[in-house]
Amino acid sequence: MWVKIHKSSSRAVIAICDNDLLGKKFEQDIRELNIRESFFKGTQMSKEEILNLMRAESSTATFNIIGKDSINVAIQAGIIEKEAIKRIKNVPFIIIV
Repeated sequence: MWVKIHKSSSRAVIAICDNDLLGKKFEQDIRELNIRESFFKGTQMSKEEILNLMRAESSTATFNIIGKDSINVAIQAGIIEKEAIKRIKNVPFIIIV
C-alpha cells in the first residue's frame, strides 16, 4: 500500500491507498474519487507498518484512506467502524478527521 504523510504546523494528514488504485479516478453521479499520485504516492508500506502507524497517529492525525486492503487495516487498527465507510464505484474510502 502507498502511504504519504503531509505535515503542517498543526496536524499531519496521512494518505493511504491500495497499490492498484494509485493514479485512478472514479466517478459516480456527482461524486468523484481521484487518487492522485501527488497526494498518495509516498512510500510503499506493509500491512504491519501501516497498522503500527495508524495506532501511533490515530489521536493526532487526519487520515484519507482508499481501497479494500487499506480500509481493512484501518478496521483492524480500530480507528474506523465498517458503517462509516463510503463507496464510489464500489471503491471503499474514508476520511478521518
